Parts: sequence; structure tokens; C-alpha cells
Amino acid sequence: MKKVLFVFAFMVTLASCNNENVSHEDVLRYVDPFIGTDFHGHTFPGATVPFAMVQLSPDTHILGWDASSGYHYPDTVIYGFSHTHLSGTGIGDMGDVLLLPFSGDIKEKPVAQFKKSTERATPGYYTVVLDNYGVKAELTSTERVGYHRYTYENTDSRRVMLDLAHVLQPNWGHRMVENEFRVIDKTSVEGVQITSGWAAKHVIAYRITFSEPVMDIEAVENGKVLNAKEFKTKEAQVYFTFKNSDHPLIIKVALSPVDTHGAAMNMDVEARTWDFDKVYSQAREKWQKALSTIRIKTKDQTVKKNFYTALYHTMIAPYTYQDISGRFLGMNKKVLTAPKKYVNHTAYSLWDTYRSLLPLLTIVQPEKAKEWSVNLVQKYREGGILPKWPLVSNYTGTMDGYPAVAVIADVIAKGLVTERLNDALEAAERSGVYRPDIVEKFKGTRESDIMTRHFYFKDKYGFIPADSISESVSWGLEMAYYDWCTAQIAKAAGDENVYNVYMEKSTWWKKYYDPSTGLMRGKMADGSWRTPFRPKYSSHQKSDYVEGTAWQWAFFVPHDVNGLIAVHGSKKQFETMLDTLFTTSSEVEGKEASGDITGLIGQYAHGNEPSHHMAYLYNWTGSPWKTQLYVDSILYNFYLPVPEGIIGNEDCGQMSAWYVLSAMGIYQVSPGNTKFTIGRPIVDEALLKVQGGQFRVIVKNNSRRNKFVKEVKLNGNKLDDLFIDYKDIRKGGTLEFLMTDNPDEAFNPSR
Repeated sequence: MKKVLFVFAFMVTLASCNNENVSHEDVLRYVDPFIGTDFHGHTFPGATVPFAMVQLSPDTHILGWDASSGYHYPDTVIYGFSHTHLSGTGIGDMGDVLLLPFSGDIKEKPVAQFKKSTERATPGYYTVVLDNYGVKAELTSTERVGYHRYTYENTDSRRVMLDLAHVLQPNWGHRMVENEFRVIDKTSVEGVQITSGWAAKHVIAYRITFSEPVMDIEAVENGKVLNAKEFKTKEAQVYFTFKNSDHPLIIKVALSPVDTHGAAMNMDVEARTWDFDKVYSQAREKWQKALSTIRIKTKDQTVKKNFYTALYHTMIAPYTYQDISGRFLGMNKKVLTAPKKYVNHTAYSLWDTYRSLLPLLTIVQPEKAKEWSVNLVQKYREGGILPKWPLVSNYTGTMDGYPAVAVIADVIAKGLVTERLNDALEAAERSGVYRPDIVEKFKGTRESDIMTRHFYFKDKYGFIPADSISESVSWGLEMAYYDWCTAQIAKAAGDENVYNVYMEKSTWWKKYYDPSTGLMRGKMADGSWRTPFRPKYSSHQKSDYVEGTAWQWAFFVPHDVNGLIAVHGSKKQFETMLDTLFTTSSEVEGKEASGDITGLIGQYAHGNEPSHHMAYLYNWTGSPWKTQLYVDSILYNFYLPVPEGIIGNEDCGQMSAWYVLSAMGIYQVSPGNTKFTIGRPIVDEALLKVQGGQFRVIVKNNSRRNKFVKEVKLNGNKLDDLFIDYKDIRKGGTLEFLMTDNPDEAFNPSR
């Protein structure tokens, strides 16, 4: 069904309207939080503000892969509204502090039913009618406080459930460990939840305050009535009953990653008002400011909706993870206090987001990019190693390599971080080698995956033997890039010896290149190639490749594209291999093939990150027009303004950041190298707020038919090649494209 949708998109005729003023338009009307909530986008539609701890959203899906965000668009039941979620991930967690308004007797745990027609979402706001209980629910939020407004049709029966047993994906090992609950007074309660799942130990404290006194409280654990004033339990439901009234019930829920004292302080500072509409208005203002960092013009309303929704999705994670006072739980599980100008964050999907999200943020929110880099080095100081996918003060060890160095190298290369470079280098070096001390430190815990045997084999042999451990090729290729990133950090820090060592390591990708096939192939401990070799074969977490096939990893050498061309023999032969990638059969072999392999054009898989740079590699060949051809196809057919409109896991902004950059005609193939390459812009104009004022992208003669770039000018001067530097964007200026429908007229520096 989904394949039909995306194929059909080739034939869609897009609506148009008058160009609005690019500087004063209300961009929020183009954001649709439901985009990505169907298929396997795994986004959520609930209320949040940019990079906020509270992400207040309905939980409709508890079990399986599509419960990763707690919401799946086809569902028609709501278990409640919880305050923390993950955006677009392939693994679920969170779903903390769930409330559900209902009417009627307390006979069994309530579950709400709803019609899609009553559901609406916009940045900072979500609403739905719970049909079986006759309750209109509205949600908005600040950074650390969720606001609920419940309007009851049955004013004689106004109840709310706090479900202290609720977790997402319990069938994947997520479980409730402990609850502490206490009544403070007639209008307030507080508590602490501890769960164990993807994050081995997740502590969340809360303060809940109601706009009117609670008439009755009943607490139940598996049919047993508890002391409702104060208790400790593993799982329970708490039921609050309120007096008869036709006034809406408003509830404020403040969170803290530390303790109830922190939650109370967050409530006092951020939630002094009971004016729900005022809080929603403030949330809108925050989103309006954040999304106005880029203003676009286009007659194509589909592009505008996709663009601003994508930009919205790039500003959800990583999110702030500290109290208003600066207190947070460090990677060492100790309560720490952040110094001024420092913000602790969590939910870094680094293996995904270093590719596009970080490069985008270095342009439109450079201070945020700097914060992340500094925060990652701080996490090294706290825990002894750089994180890969840090989640609520836990190392998860998810995905391969040590991608934090890509973030750190990129912000240093771009001059956003200029101090304590030796600290950054130490963190990079110590995180890219086998560490017996880290193995011992996390032995027997879920955090042990932060240091796998891949590191050991790379250090011992210079490559990872395919007959010793799975996913060897992908790990080896990624590590070569990360070692190159470490070399760039060493260069900036002035350490020539370390630079030379890691530049040598960055060439070890060649050990996986098989000249007989032109692909990256598993190498056995004795130096022989794995046989039989099936380039289109995938077995999730069991083959030589991470979430992909040999084809989808054949071109992962972002730091040394010229070196990759050299091993292929010539630019023409390299181009032929790229042509084969995009035109060969899309069949994926294997009964346990990775579900992440989606969005196929040949064996190119846009639904997963390792493919994201590949269409741009034609810019290193004699046919850059093919970059424009395939980027055009991806932009128009794998991003649609419908719930199933994202072709794979959104992955905390990575899929969306790819769209935002590519729609403006630029892309950074190798973070750590400050060059952006030219693609196929689909907007008519873009204004980016940058340090130097504004960077303007102008696209002349633009249309669906005119997808090829005839000429490019930077500040009035014709480009000699297909690259511009970050400094050219940051200081402001104008990048001007002239489009054509004829690939023979396309700009080609090799001619």
C-alpha cells in the first residue's frame, strides 16, 4: 500500500497560490505534526516547544515497533496522555506520567476511544474528543511543564486517572521498576517513577497540580486498594474525582530528571499561570521564532508544508535535560549542577543526526550546535567515554562506532568551538579504542554495549574479521570516518603526531574494498573474503552490514571520496557503480532482512541513513546532473504531506534535516569538512538568518520540469565547482541558481 502511495506521487499535480511575503508569513500554518505518524516514521503529534523536556502526547500504541513514539496514526484508542516521548526512533522508551480523563464508575482501567475527525495538532497544541467518555482534551506545554485542559460533557462525573503502571513497548523489555507517590494537599500530588528499558535506569520525578480541589482519591494495584495518601509500589492506578462543574479542569504537570523538589521548582518558575490559552500562545511564539530562522518562497504548497514540518521535526531532539536551577543527573548517575551558559541535553541519536541535523543547526542555530558539542565532551568527563545514543543519563550503546566525534569535529572545523580543544581530543581518542576499563566498569549492565568487541578487533588486526563478530563491514567503514574526524580534532588542537596516526587509520576502509566486485565485503580473520557473497542480502544484526546490504554500504567513505574513486579506477567507473546502485533491482534477499531498508531506488535506501549522501556523489563524477535528477526524485516522492509521508524512521530530525538542506540546494557530505555541495533546490527563494545577517538562496526558472542546474553564482560570481564553504554561508550573502530542463545544459566543471 505504501509503495503505491509513493509511486503515485510521481503523477501528483501540485496546488499553487500567490507567493506570500517571505519575511512576515505565519509559518506555523504549514506545520502538520501528523506527518510521519503512519508507516514507520514513528513521530508523535503532541504538544512541545523547541528542544523541550516535556513532549506531551497521546499514547495510542503500546506494543511493537510502531509503539516507538507511543502513537500510530491508524489507531482509534487512547490509553492516556504521557509527558515524554521519542521522535522517530526505531526503539521505544519514555511514556512517563500518563493521565487520562474519563467519566463513569471506576470498574476497570479506562481506555478512551476517539474519531480521527476530532483530532487536531499544531506546534505547541494538541486536541481530541474522547468519544466514550464525552471529554474534550487539550494539551499545551512549556519547556518542563505540561498543561492539560479537560472539558467534560458529563459534568456530574469528572475523573482523571494517573496510570503508574504505564510504559511503552513492555514486550521489548521496558518495565516499571518502582513508584513513589504522595499527596501534598487538596490540589497537588507528587512522585517519582523508575523504569528500565532502552535506558537501563530512568528516573523521572513529577509534581501534578489541579485547578480545583480533589474530592476523592482512590489508588489500586492489581485490584488491591492502597493508602491513597502516600505509598510505594511497582504498578498502580490513582483515580481522582472532582466536584460537579461545567468549568474545564486544568492540570499542570512539571517534570524533573532529579527529584520532586526540582519538579516543584520547575512548576513555580514556568507554570505560574492557569491561563491555558496564554501558555499555548507563548508556545506558538517560541515555535514562530524558531521556525523563522528560515523563510522560503514557493508556489508549491506541498513543498511549503513539507519544508516547515521538516524544520519543526529538526527542533524536537536532543532535548533539554536539567531543572530550571541547572541540576541534572550525569552519566555517572550523580546529581550535578550545570554552570552558566551550559545546557545538559539527552536523546542524541548521533549515528543518524551527525549526517544532516548537526550541519543544518550549525547554520541556523549555531549556539545550539555548540551546546551539543560541549555537552558531549562533558558526558565523556562524567562517564569516561563519549556516548553513542545517550538517553536520560544512560549509555545505550545503540548503533555502531563513536559518532559523537563527528559532531565535535564539525563544530570545531566551523569555528564554533575554539576552547579546550585538548579536552575534545582526549575524549575522541579515548572513545575510539578498545577500553578494558570500560568493559569492566559496565560489566553485567545494559550500558556495556558502549564498548563492543569491534573496537578490540580493529585495534588488534587493523580490520574487523567477519567470522569473529557480526556487522563487521559497517563498523569498519564507520570507524574509518570517525578516525578521520579525530584527526581533524587533533589538527585543530595542534597535535601533529595524533593527527598523522588517525589519518592513517582513516584509510583502513580500503581493507573492506573488494576490487573484483567493486563493493565493500566481509573479510575473514585469515584475510580471505566471505563466500558466498550476496550483495543484496540482509539479516538484521546478524550479517556483515548494519541495517542494510553490501550495496547500501558500498559508498560509505564520506571523508575520502577521491580515494574511493581511485580504487574504482576512474571517475567513469565510479559513476557506473553509482548508476548500478540506483538502477539495479530493489529486491532485498534474506528472511530476516532489516525493516529499516525502505525508500528504495534500485538499492539506494532513503529510509535509512547510510544512503543519505549517495545521490550527491555524482558531483565527484563527470555527470553532476544525476545528483540533481535523483535528489529531485527523493524530495518529491519520499516526502509527502500525509501521515505516511516519511519513508522510514524520522530518527530525531535526520530525515527532516536532509529534506530542509536538500530543498535549498545544498548538502554537507562529510561533517568535519566544511564544504557543502550543490544539489537540486526546489524552493524559489530561501532566507536564512545567519551570523552575518542573512544568507539568501535564489532559484531562477524553477519548476518541476526544470530540475537541472545550469549555472550557480555566489555573491554574483559564477562558481568554478560544485561546492561552497560553511564560512560563505555563515557570513551571509547570496547563492543564485539558474535552472534548466536539459541535462546537457547542466553545469559541469569537468567539461
